[in-house]
This record gives sequence, C-alpha cells and structure tokens, in this order.
Amino acid sequence: MPQKPEQVLNTLKSGKFAPIYFLQGDETYFIDLISDFIEKHALPDHEKGFNQIVCYGKDLNVGTLLTQARRFPMMAEKQVIIVKEAQDIVDLGREEAQKLLESYVEKPLPSTILVLNHKHKTLDGRKSLAKTLDKSAVFIDSKKLYDNKIPEWITSYLKEKGFAIHPAATQMLADYIGNDLSRLSNEIDKLLINCKDKKEITADLVQQYVGISKEYNMFELQKALTNKDIVKANQIILYFEANAKSNPVIVIIATLFTFFCKLLVSHESSDKSEAGLAKTLGVNPFFVKEYQQAMRVYPLMKIIHIIHYLRIADLQAKGVDSGQMTEGQILKELIYKILH
Repeated sequence: MPQKPEQVLNTLKSGKFAPIYFLQGDETYFIDLISDFIEKHALPDHEKGFNQIVCYGKDLNVGTLLTQARRFPMMAEKQVIIVKEAQDIVDLGREEAQKLLESYVEKPLPSTILVLNHKHKTLDGRKSLAKTLDKSAVFIDSKKLYDNKIPEWITSYLKEKGFAIHPAATQMLADYIGNDLSRLSNEIDKLLINCKDKKEITADLVQQYVGISKEYNMFELQKALTNKDIVKANQIILYFEANAKSNPVIVIIATLFTFFCKLLVSHESSDKSEAGLAKTLGVNPFFVKEYQQAMRVYPLMKIIHIIHYLRIADLQAKGVDSGQMTEGQILKELIYKILH
C-alpha cells in the first residue's frame, strides 16, 4: 500500500532518508513538499554542488537516469538526484525501460537518494513496476482531498504554525479556494505575514487579506439563502456576475449542491440535536444552527426540488441545453428557483 505523505514527511524530519522516492498523483502539494524537503535537507550546503542534481523528465531517458544513480558521490556519503515532471521521462512508458528501472529499485545504490516526481498521473497498479516500487521504495499516491476534508486540513495547517482559526474563517477559505492545497497554503502563508501578532484567524482577517469581498462571497450567499433574504441573495449574485473570473459558476453550484445535500441528510437524521447533526454532517458545531434554521425554511420536498434545479444548472453551465444563456443568467435563474 502507498504510504501517507504525512508519515513520509515525519520520517524525513527525523533525519532518515531512503534510497528511492516515487511520488505520484493529482495532488501536487505533497509531492512538492516532500521533494523540496529532500532537496533542502538531505545534503549539507557544501556538498550540494557536486552531489545534488535537479533535472526534468523530458530531458532524459531511464538509461541515462540510472547511469547517474549508480554513480558514487564525490567526497561525500550521499548524492541526491531529483527528477521533476518524471512522468515526461522519454521512455518511461516502454516495457524495456520499466524493467531497467524495476531492476534498480530492487537493488538501489545505498549512497544515492533518487526522487521521482510523477505529477498528475499514476502508474498502472497492475504492472510489475508499480508493485516493485510499492514494495521496495517510498511510494506515495497523492490524491486530491475531498471538499469536506478541507476545513480540517486548514485547521491542522494553521495549528502547526501556531495559529488558531475561527470556523467561519475556515469555511470561507475552503469555499473560496477549494481543494487546491498548493494555492490554499500560499494564501494562508500570505495571510499569516499580515497577522503575526494575532492568535486566531477570523473571518474579517480572511476577507481583508485574502481578497474575499466582505459582503459578497459564498459564505454570505449561503447565509442569505438560509434566511430567505431575497434582496441580499440577488445582490451577491449580481456581484458574482460582474466578477465572474473570481467566482466561477461551476464552483458556486458545487458548493450549493454540497450544502443542500447536507440539508437533505439533516432532515433524514434521527438525531437532530446540535451534537448529533454535527457528527452526522461532519461539520463544526458552529455551523449546525445554520442547518437547523435552513431545515425550518426548506422542507424535505423543496430540498429535493432544489437538488434537481442544481443538477440542471450544472449541466447548463457545462453547455448542455443552455441555449444562449450566460453564466450570470444561469445563476440568477437557479437562485430564483431556490428562493421561490
């Protein structure tokens, strides 16, 4: 089984380096994090000039790579070879090249640390190379986090840096940025530069430093829909229409779909207490009152209809049966159907 990125990082931080790292998957954040740590910490600075090589897959084949990997370090105990964009290695897809790489993986040179960053793609798990890497190398398969795991990741990321964060601020970041961890971590790091003297990151700080409109964002739209505030909801939609690049309709529909699906689950839950709903929905108890309020506003059958409207809007946003409708018009029609 592939190892978890967090476990690999903890091992690296303890000073233990393996001969081979094969880092694959759609979530590039962990691939870059592990690779950058090895590049920075595996060798002392004075040894990097002769014993650390950083190259790109499109510039080499497996044979050239392995010739370099079998070279002994110069006046040092270790050498490091990092291959970025390893999925572009010229002959990596050929069986003969895979056999060569597999042979090296089974008996690597102990003095070489070989890192292969295989981004946005995964090896065929049924083939021998993938099985050998899983058995004999540090092998991770970095997958995109599900949307409902993003708030937990944000909280954990900030905790490591010595900060707390208010649940509303967490949800705002998750809604605005989504599950792109590289972008999310960059935005949080920029936020922290301006909040060094703060102990807790609040929604106001996120709005101020991340560039989220204080009044016109997904968090406020959801609140307006929960309270059936027709004027406020339409003001937000008009803002989204005027700032379409920062507020893509697909993301808005997906966020609303998640909210109303959770609302459907809330109606069907046997335990409708705050603690019970928080556990059932997998949300911070801070948000449960919003779901309880929305349950009073939207009966079960209305929610079923809304989910149907959301599916139609999603298809229209993707060009199915949309005619000449713009994204703004699709959104306006959707919000009208939800509220009326």
